[in-house]
Amino acid sequence: MNTVNHYFPELTERQREQFDMLATLYPEWNAKINVISRKDIDNLEVNHVLHSLALAKFVHFLPGTRVLDLGTGGGFPAIPLAIYYPEVTFHLVDRIGKKLRVAQDIATQLGLDNVTIQHGDVAEVKGNYDFVVSRAVMPLDDMVPLVKRLIARESHNAVPNGLLCLKGGDLRDELKRYAKQVLVDDIKNYFTEEYFETKKIVYLPL
Repeated sequence: MNTVNHYFPELTERQREQFDMLATLYPEWNAKINVISRKDIDNLEVNHVLHSLALAKFVHFLPGTRVLDLGTGGGFPAIPLAIYYPEVTFHLVDRIGKKLRVAQDIATQLGLDNVTIQHGDVAEVKGNYDFVVSRAVMPLDDMVPLVKRLIARESHNAVPNGLLCLKGGDLRDELKRYAKQVLVDDIKNYFTEEYFETKKIVYLPL
């Protein structure tokens, strides 16, 4: 994955190998279970892997950080982030079991022992997390009530605990209610590919 390597030159040889494995594993699974649009699978590196890693440009998770990926599907953004942050734990939740099979198998083949999987609704999730991440899952008004109880009170990262969402398009109406709290960052600040022109990171401390 040359583009990932370009933006993250600090990757270890093991991490580079793991990212390269994604380029084989996801297309193989996608031929059986449609976790990524068939038209989009050729854009796996930029539109899915690099997009997920935008969060690593926005905030540096310290070792021991606990992250919940809500509506992870086939493992985005958590699987790329789990490769990048081997000392951070990621709990992946989704209601679609067949997509989680893909995430579980890929995590296993990559040797990601910092990943756990839960099939079900977010209401069934227990424990406390420093951050909840999501990628185009649902509007903030729907998500905040579901995840607020899961956010740990004590922060140990430079950025206070909260919600980190990857979103695109016009977000003015969705974010109006949270105008005084929310921080919106353009991903084009980090990556120059055309795909990221309208893509944003939405951070809401909780």
